[in-house]
Amino acid sequence: MAIPAVILLGLSKGGFAGIGVIALPLMALAISPVQAAAITLPILIVQDVVSVWAFRHSRDGAILRLMLPSAAIGIFAGFALAALVEPDAVGLAVGLISVVFGLQRLWLERAAAGPTGPPVEGRWPWRGVLAGIAAGFTSQVSHAGGPPFQMYVIPKRLARESFIGTSAIFYCVVNWMKVPAYLALGQFNRESLTTAAVLLPLAIVATYAGVWLVRRVPGESFYRVIYVLLILVGAKLVWDGAVGLWA
Repeated sequence: MAIPAVILLGLSKGGFAGIGVIALPLMALAISPVQAAAITLPILIVQDVVSVWAFRHSRDGAILRLMLPSAAIGIFAGFALAALVEPDAVGLAVGLISVVFGLQRLWLERAAAGPTGPPVEGRWPWRGVLAGIAAGFTSQVSHAGGPPFQMYVIPKRLARESFIGTSAIFYCVVNWMKVPAYLALGQFNRESLTTAAVLLPLAIVATYAGVWLVRRVPGESFYRVIYVLLILVGAKLVWDGAVGLWA
């Protein structure tokens, strides 16, 4: 389970944003979700280095300045409320919103060839703040920080490499901000760190493979691919959340 999970994480870090969320449920088929999260976080941090380096010249500083401080608030809230928040309920809510959002964006693409008008951030910067808080919170609680980030950034229609570079830097910083919380919760141990070290070579190769593949996706098709991935990831979160709450 760990091998396909790490490959999916690599493709996600390489630019196919979203599909990495499937990695944790895959590993949870063999070990506990908490242990799976502790194994994958060090891997994600190393993969972040590869993706940030590959797209280091492409980023939107305004988005990062708006969303990263907000994400820190969300991470702290997720840590503080860890004993009170039901991760399955959070995953279900994020999944439903992701599916609706992805379907709406695909419909707009087909009906009007993409969004028009001034940038969203220029009109409603508070949306970026809320999206950052949601991304940090859901990343800490249910490891699903991607959809809230994408739902704010996708309508801006950044160039493909700018979108990937901004995403890479955002997730890199968020993952480092989660480390103190994981340490405080005692989720890192010798076994999880050793397992992560064994998987690292495959993780790095998979990330480079993702970078190579995403640069060969036609620019006009890139966002359609991201929309579809967002819908699929949202559906997976809905399924996991519903099954978990039912159980």
